[in-house]
Amino acid sequence: MLDAIVRGGRVVTPQGVSDVDVAILDGKIAALAHPGVLEAEARRVIDATGKIVLPGGIEPHTHIGIPVPERWAGRPEVFTQPPEAATRAAAFGGVTTLLDFAGSLPVTPDVPVPTDPIMRQLESRRQAFDGHSYTDFAYHYILAGQVGPQTIGEIGEAVQSGQASFKIFTTFAGRVPYGHLQAIFQEVGRQGGIMAVHAEDDDMVVYMEEKLKREGRDQGYNLHLVHSNISEDVSFRKVIRMAEHAEVGVYFVHVTAKEGVAAVGEARDRGQPVYGEALHNYLEFTCDDYRKPNGTRIHTYPAIKYASDRDALKLGLEDGRVSTTATDEYTTYKDVKFWGQTVESVCGGHNGIETRLPVAFTKFVSQGGMSLNRFADITSTNAAKILGLYPRKGVIAAGSDADLVFIDPAVDKTLTLDDLHADSDYSIWEGFRCQGYPTLTMLRGKVIVEDGALVGSSSDGRWLSRRVAPEVLARPVC
Repeated sequence: MLDAIVRGGRVVTPQGVSDVDVAILDGKIAALAHPGVLEAEARRVIDATGKIVLPGGIEPHTHIGIPVPERWAGRPEVFTQPPEAATRAAAFGGVTTLLDFAGSLPVTPDVPVPTDPIMRQLESRRQAFDGHSYTDFAYHYILAGQVGPQTIGEIGEAVQSGQASFKIFTTFAGRVPYGHLQAIFQEVGRQGGIMAVHAEDDDMVVYMEEKLKREGRDQGYNLHLVHSNISEDVSFRKVIRMAEHAEVGVYFVHVTAKEGVAAVGEARDRGQPVYGEALHNYLEFTCDDYRKPNGTRIHTYPAIKYASDRDALKLGLEDGRVSTTATDEYTTYKDVKFWGQTVESVCGGHNGIETRLPVAFTKFVSQGGMSLNRFADITSTNAAKILGLYPRKGVIAAGSDADLVFIDPAVDKTLTLDDLHADSDYSIWEGFRCQGYPTLTMLRGKVIVEDGALVGSSSDGRWLSRRVAPEVLARPVC
């Protein structure tokens, strides 16, 4: 007997969009069949009539249950929302898998980077989510500061254990000097991992912070002048060249500028395994919105830029130069978010993990005419491929995890804070008109959200071991 059959929906598979039934057994997709072909009995038949059935959303970039720097929060001991709240919101938003971070990023340059072994820090982070997650989860491991030979020597063991991706910053307190960075790139490339990179030119960032302070122009609405287009251009191209020499794949988190899109696209045209990510708030807002009342609520580092940059990101997602959408999820309450008012103190991030799929569906499918297959790519499939989860995740196919999200394209609603389920008292998406909305989320064959009700458990989520396919690291595949 099957556990469930999903019937009546428009199912998005790698072969296209089909009116097929989805058979589910033991948490996996057992078969796809034309309507009426499946004769086996099932414990439940789920009617998806009128719905689009997509692979569960994969959120590749979150910051959950971590300390907020005091310079942003105005006080110590403030944390972003915990795993249980964040994954609850994710489930309502059609997300079934997320990638957060392990390892530590110092909040000021004078704070030493922890020297605990990579495997110990990974296990500690895993324990923070175990029993507290409605969705499956994995981590990028942060390497910060002057990373020594001992830590670099631990990368191979981590990759073999299922830790496929490593994160570095080229700016902020945890900036990795370029000599150390090249050593990291070489080892991660040699071991078959992939680098997630926050790329800005630190000299330019620091210079502009000081310049705006001197001139009395360091208000938060000038963040885009600090975290600038030229900074992204220079840093992306430097990282790409270093990665080429090290023969390592690169995943650029939060591409923000047309220059970044161009750099990624040019590298991909040369056959280099370079991938880019766009945050959904960068697809809606511009730096002009910073000047509105409480305008910095939309801010995520590096910075939201100009209309031409927003348009370049949207076009990049459409034409394939940019591979994924994400949120850089970093949820706080508004007393924290609005405390800092300068270019150095504005709190990054926003309450976004629940809104990515409906916002992206509205912008790209309902309004932009994007194919449902490309929409599945930028919200699930590509992240699964790049970060070592495919084909277990990110696809509706026999043998894959039965992670599904139903989107009802007939839902036309204007978002309010009451529609959302995070631990927060504000949303930058309040007032946004959604044309299409998630109505059911299934994790490994279990329905966890249905018709606006949470029916899953915070013990449902599992840690995921990952391994990036060699072809993803050899050339751009998505």
